[in-house]
Amino acid sequence: MNTRQPILELKNVTAGYNGLAVLKDVTLPVYAHDFIGVIGPNGGGKTTLVKVMLGLLKPWKGLVKSILDEKDGRGIGYLPQINQIDRKFPISVKDVILSGLIRKQRIVNRFTRDEIQLAAQMMHDMGIEQLAKKPIGELSGGQLQRVFLCRSVISSPSLLILDEPNTYVDNHFENELYEKLKILNQKMAIIVVSHDIGMISSYVKTIACVNTELHYHESNIISEEQLQAYNCPIKLITHGEIPHTVLGIHNHE
Repeated sequence: MNTRQPILELKNVTAGYNGLAVLKDVTLPVYAHDFIGVIGPNGGGKTTLVKVMLGLLKPWKGLVKSILDEKDGRGIGYLPQINQIDRKFPISVKDVILSGLIRKQRIVNRFTRDEIQLAAQMMHDMGIEQLAKKPIGELSGGQLQRVFLCRSVISSPSLLILDEPNTYVDNHFENELYEKLKILNQKMAIIVVSHDIGMISSYVKTIACVNTELHYHESNIISEEQLQAYNCPIKLITHGEIPHTVLGIHNHE
């Protein structure tokens, strides 16, 4: 049994929309330096789980307990799906990244010289320094992911949540992204939502299967039989050394 205190914990949470429960009796503790892969079918509740964790959706039942301190920036960093980002919004790459430092407690949203230098260093490390003044509407999918990854971690959060980060990016950046996450995991807990269990299983430490209910698997090695036992209709297919996944038939709309 883990005797450490979770930095974030969902306890017997039920949540949904318009009277329809999407999550039922979900319990999930998140500890410092966890690296959790969240998998499940479309409509199974992955996005709802993220909203509850971020405080964007209030549970109908159950508790969400957190020791994360927003005042000093040690809260939650969030990398949304690309299709949730308004590319028409007139903002530059540099300003997007710096916006990750803006908090409600900040009286004046002016950035210090150190903060501006930090953003510049992050752009350099991510290989996007030449894009600093470009509007986000002119970026490719991979470039946009790099920008928003910088934004999500510039405040040094204790927990980083990524929602389908491998969508609309090429294979090269996908591998690069997960290698960067391995390094970040030394400083923070990470939760990554993905359909691609073959990719994330090489990097995550544990797996949560979400299909209305949540089943927590305390390993990154999971079999098709275990997925079936968890009522998580994902089938594993492997061709040579390259893992693939497909969703099985399920009743969720």
